[in-house]
Amino acid sequence: MPQITVDYSGVLADAFDRKGFARALHTATVEIAAAKPEACKTQFRQSQYTAFGYEDPEEQGHAIVHVTLGLLAGRTDETKAKLTEAVLELLREHVKDDGVVLHASAEVRDLDPSYRKFER
Repeated sequence: MPQITVDYSGVLADAFDRKGFARALHTATVEIAAAKPEACKTQFRQSQYTAFGYEDPEEQGHAIVHVTLGLLAGRTDETKAKLTEAVLELLREHVKDDGVVLHASAEVRDLDPSYRKFER
């Protein structure tokens, strides 16, 4: 915990500072949600194909980034909202404006009570 997943359009591969974003996001998660630094894990998933509305996906005029943060239950709605806003601000800082329309979103949710993990 926390389990962080970042889905993003492939067109952003060179414009998205993923390393800097992950470091800043982990710091924000520790400060806002009282997570332990060593517990923060982020996985980036690049999508080669992004469609937006009725536009031709081949034109690549739009890009999407969606961040999902799964936390153990117990954080207040206010804490979750503050973390979500921090995520959006960090995306503004770590995704360069390369001429595409960026659609950025984030959500913080509670992990299901069935959540388990192991480490080797």
